[in-house]
Amino acid sequence: MQVAIYSSHKFEKNYLERFCSAHSLRFLEVRLTAETASLAQGAQAVSIFVNDDGSAPVLRKLNDLGVRYLALRSAGFNHVDLKEANHLGMRIARVPDYSPAAIAEHTVALMLVLNRKLIRAHSRIRDLNFSLEGLTGFDMSGKTVGILGTGKIGSVVARILHGFNCNLLAFDPYPNEDLKTKYNVSYTDYLTVFRESDIITLHLPLTNESKYIINKEALSAMKTGVMLINTSRGGLVDTKEVIKALKKGKIGSFGIDVYEEEGGLFFEDHSDQILQDDVIARLMTFQNVMITSHQAFLTHEALVKIAETTGYNLDCWAKGTSPENEVVG
Repeated sequence: MQVAIYSSHKFEKNYLERFCSAHSLRFLEVRLTAETASLAQGAQAVSIFVNDDGSAPVLRKLNDLGVRYLALRSAGFNHVDLKEANHLGMRIARVPDYSPAAIAEHTVALMLVLNRKLIRAHSRIRDLNFSLEGLTGFDMSGKTVGILGTGKIGSVVARILHGFNCNLLAFDPYPNEDLKTKYNVSYTDYLTVFRESDIITLHLPLTNESKYIINKEALSAMKTGVMLINTSRGGLVDTKEVIKALKKGKIGSFGIDVYEEEGGLFFEDHSDQILQDDVIARLMTFQNVMITSHQAFLTHEALVKIAETTGYNLDCWAKGTSPENEVVG
């Protein structure tokens, strides 16, 4: 099968070549958009990443080119118009579980870096400034951490933070009884999580209900000096309201691996350009903000799983069968 791989990166190429060896792969560094869809000419399948455009107009262009399969190299599929794909008869499959540990560990790493001010400390040392002024953190032990979403990733976060002796609150429409028993997780409503948590970490899918769950009202309910972490989806956070809260000192620290307008920004080198995004530019001015470029997933184990599952999905379609990871609109 001819496969056009959009948003391809050097770090994943060897993995995809290894696990998708039965197919002819065309690696495209550009994102899938209405303007780049024509590059899939001659391919029966297209593989896309988290910031590619799977909207209805783009899917129609791919369909006109003869593309019948869409292999997502991600768990989330909110960037794909499933209704339109179903209408076109286009088959879609995802990678539902690649490495919850990778993202959970990155989440906790952001907490520790922000709490202990490690970036600032490292910068000082490089300037031969060994002063400790302004570097005071806090013990994680005994702090209350609110976890919004206790699916596969949120559950691992709970397990890690239990080891730090944190008090764990959680909000999820489907409570995990195992987390209650093993890690003393207390489920409650999200407003209680906002009011009582010293640290809040987001692990919800992006839906109409969860979009901007972190908004002006939510921020006003939080403790002054709260730490907020988002390694899930950028659209969960109203970033402009977060900036206001940072300026007022309401948010003590903010760590993100995702950003609502990251498309065309993250995963690319813009070091020789002028940054056009005023919102993230403002975020970058705060010393108590830590931004990583959607790299939480980036471990060897995760890349193996992503490539392996993508290869499996393509193999099934080539054989005329349906992969178990198929997404139905």
